[in-house]
Amino acid sequence: MKFFRIYIEITNVCGLSCSFCPTKELPSKQMSLEFFEDTIVQAKKYTKEIACHVVGDPLTLSNLNLYLDIIYKHGLKAMLTTSGYFLKKHSYETLFHPCVKQINISLNSFNKNDTSITFEQYIRPILNLCNEKLKLKKELFINLRVWNLDEMMSERVFNDTLFSKLSSEFDVDLNLDNIYRDKPKSIRLENKILVHFDNYFEWPSLNNKNYGDGTCQGLDSHIAILASGKVVPCCLDCDGVIELGDLHENRLEEVLTSKRAVTMIDGFREGNAVEELCQKCSYKSRFNV
Repeated sequence: MKFFRIYIEITNVCGLSCSFCPTKELPSKQMSLEFFEDTIVQAKKYTKEIACHVVGDPLTLSNLNLYLDIIYKHGLKAMLTTSGYFLKKHSYETLFHPCVKQINISLNSFNKNDTSITFEQYIRPILNLCNEKLKLKKELFINLRVWNLDEMMSERVFNDTLFSKLSSEFDVDLNLDNIYRDKPKSIRLENKILVHFDNYFEWPSLNNKNYGDGTCQGLDSHIAILASGKVVPCCLDCDGVIELGDLHENRLEEVLTSKRAVTMIDGFREGNAVEELCQKCSYKSRFNV
């Protein structure tokens, strides 16, 4: 069994309250460095890439560099996902750590929060990061996420401001109407700097309506390990509803060969979502086309 990546949530604190994210049900938690290293030792048998994120923002941690050192020590690559609000807490040496393969920045977090900073104060450190990457000729990817392209164009005003800024900064024409019409997956701004587009999505919840069966990439392309140590089948199960095991009590190999995990894997192969949370997840429709 191999995974494209494993999500390891080093903290479940994001520092914000975006309207498109679910309300955090679990207590705030930071994974200890000792437990993280033990988790990495187990995870490297199954993957070469660690995403340091489920719902928390790894950049809220002042000692992020120590987690990255552990990933690097064990020969793995890291992916960082952040709102961009906490970039200034870290040096470029940390953000461009040799293990970091990609930094994802969720730009649509800006206008979905009550914040006292201006758009310029928010976007400037992000643009500075991009420019520094180019200046230092770093090979990592920077992925600027704009995941708000709904059919109602509800974020048209914000996107117009954002695209104008990016267009002038990178000398690339980000035409608002064309993007809404053509729905490109991404547009290249510079070498390994992309703006990535998507729609809002509904987080899975036992309170959602039932969407029926289908397949999913959970337990196929990836799994997730929450800051608490709970192992879950996918990166959207942020509250540990489908707890396959706990790495404080079980080894990862035991968890992945447990009856519950195997039943889920076999079900997805047949197009059956055997867990209630999976039945009430609309995201899986993206894989059932």
